[in-house]
Amino acid sequence: MSQTDPEIPAIAPTAALEELAEAAQDYARASASDNTLRAYAQDWADFSRWCRLRGAPALPPSAELVGLYLAERARTLSVSSLERRLAGIGWGYRQRGMELDRGDRHISTVMKGIRRRHGRPPVQKAPISAEELMAMAATLPRDLRGFRDRAMLLLGFAGALRRSELTGLDLHRDGTEDGAGWVEIETEGALLVLRGKTGWREVEVGRGSTERSCPVAALERWLELGRISDGAVFRRVSRDGRRALGGRMNDRHVARLVKTAALAAGLRPELPEAERAALFAGHSLRAGLASHAEAPDQDIQRQLGHASLEMTRRYQRRRDRFRVNLTRAAGL
Repeated sequence: MSQTDPEIPAIAPTAALEELAEAAQDYARASASDNTLRAYAQDWADFSRWCRLRGAPALPPSAELVGLYLAERARTLSVSSLERRLAGIGWGYRQRGMELDRGDRHISTVMKGIRRRHGRPPVQKAPISAEELMAMAATLPRDLRGFRDRAMLLLGFAGALRRSELTGLDLHRDGTEDGAGWVEIETEGALLVLRGKTGWREVEVGRGSTERSCPVAALERWLELGRISDGAVFRRVSRDGRRALGGRMNDRHVARLVKTAALAAGLRPELPEAERAALFAGHSLRAGLASHAEAPDQDIQRQLGHASLEMTRRYQRRRDRFRVNLTRAAGL
């Protein structure tokens, strides 16, 4: 039939464009994680509120106004937080069809001065070793909630997983609409198929040397005791601790779990409790494997899903320090 055959209803151009626009918006939303979008929305809300309190319109974009906002917030926020705020403000303008010129001198010179005056080396979360991880796992109760959290710690460490990747796991492919990957348990270990920041990747988690330290055995035990046959792998537990519920765990639980278990295990006892608490978070698991695994850098890079080896080496805290003594090599 020809394209003008009357039996084939033509799609109105406006309807087709509206459908494409919706699809484009879906893809645009998928370009950043939910956590990033949530943070950007909070940044824009803070900037808008600041503008209202000073009787200044947030729209249209004003580089001078943004520079004043950054200068005031520099009294209480770190440089990294201000850079995130600036990114959030730019995002807010783009959502409204406008563009903020971040290279404008009112913004660039203010940020340059803030970096020079307030810039500090970034405070990184402490990487956890295998021995420390087992000490943390030993503090967990021997109930359903404890078996779940033990599996999360061991799998998060062995897979070098981001918080969202760990909590986004489903038991099967296409298990849930909000899933970020799935698990395939095999004889040699568990294969995790993940949708991360750099796209889809496979992560191999081999079985451990003992039943006590094996992340795959911990995962299998949680699935068995929780009677989980489909859907989200890590989910909430009933108040009485006897049943696994349907709701997926929030990724913030990973950070709380690592921090609480690290304190309970007495890690870094030489530091005050507040400093100890600030050292540990979900990222400690990911950085822990990168820093302590005795394996080629390329294998660690693949496990972390980094596009460059340079990024992987940023995660390898203390691993390469003083391996080469250039002082002695120079003859001193």
